[in-house]
Amino acid sequence: MHAADGIAAAVGAAAERLRGRVVATPLVASPWLSAATGAEVRLKLENVQRTGSFKWRGALHALLALPPEARQRGVVAASSGNHGLAVATAAATLGVPARVFVPLAADPAKVEAIAAAGASVERHGDDCVHTEAHARATAAATGRRYVSPYNDPDVVAGQGTVACELLAEWPDVEVVYVALGGGGLLGGMAAYAKVDHPRVEFVAASPQQSAAMAECVRQGRIVEVPCGPTLSDSTAGGVEPDAITFPLCQRLVDRFVDVDEPAIASAWRAMLAREHLLVEGAAAVAVAACRQDAALAGRRAAVVVCGANMPLAVVRRLLAADG
Repeated sequence: MHAADGIAAAVGAAAERLRGRVVATPLVASPWLSAATGAEVRLKLENVQRTGSFKWRGALHALLALPPEARQRGVVAASSGNHGLAVATAAATLGVPARVFVPLAADPAKVEAIAAAGASVERHGDDCVHTEAHARATAAATGRRYVSPYNDPDVVAGQGTVACELLAEWPDVEVVYVALGGGGLLGGMAAYAKVDHPRVEFVAASPQQSAAMAECVRQGRIVEVPCGPTLSDSTAGGVEPDAITFPLCQRLVDRFVDVDEPAIASAWRAMLAREHLLVEGAAAVAVAACRQDAALAGRRAAVVVCGANMPLAVVRRLLAADG
């Protein structure tokens, strides 16, 4: 049995475990994107999920799956923002001590939000991979469970529940655009979807400045990929050497699309102006990939709007640049 088959079953079980604990997010029509592409486009609004992103699903599921003694010891996580906030909030909800490591360059507002949710927060490492390695070592040394943003089957299963809702509401969808960072959301969604809907095409959208997982798949192995600054900070950073999401992306992703920074900024502004939605950079990456897809005309497509947590300073900069 391929790893994807086990993940698919785990996603179904996670959906039951999370029922009533996560927001069943809306799937809404996008007249703007439909007109721009000549397709029927709908938006899966994970930006209205608790903690402002899909990460709530994976973090909560991972903590719910812990046995009582592991919950007592607490958990350790590494995150540039959204995953850390989700772990901190889930831990506070369930009474689990949480320690979150963030990269040195993590946005101060996001770090403050993680701390406000109740976790202890420490900065370490210039890249997410280094932060994750340090957090793993700390968890092992203290006897706590490490909760990875993507390299954890319970996290991937929880994140994949987005596909359960999407396919239940729109079984005729043909193409799904998902922002790609570590691959937890995309891997979980595609693993679940491909079982009963094998013809659904999954398009992985990455910022050109930090297309780590996409480049690893292109090279056929996990490699170090230089990552530059990007509006899609929540997908930035490298891939852990043993990432369970790498084979999922290799086997299940149909297309990889890299999006440049001007296209991300343009998609972000259009979402605000046309859809009246304030989204984060990673969500704009998926929107931009859909918007520029010349082969989409006449098809049915969904874009996962993965989150809303855009720092206020970045919002101001993007709006000022548009003026």
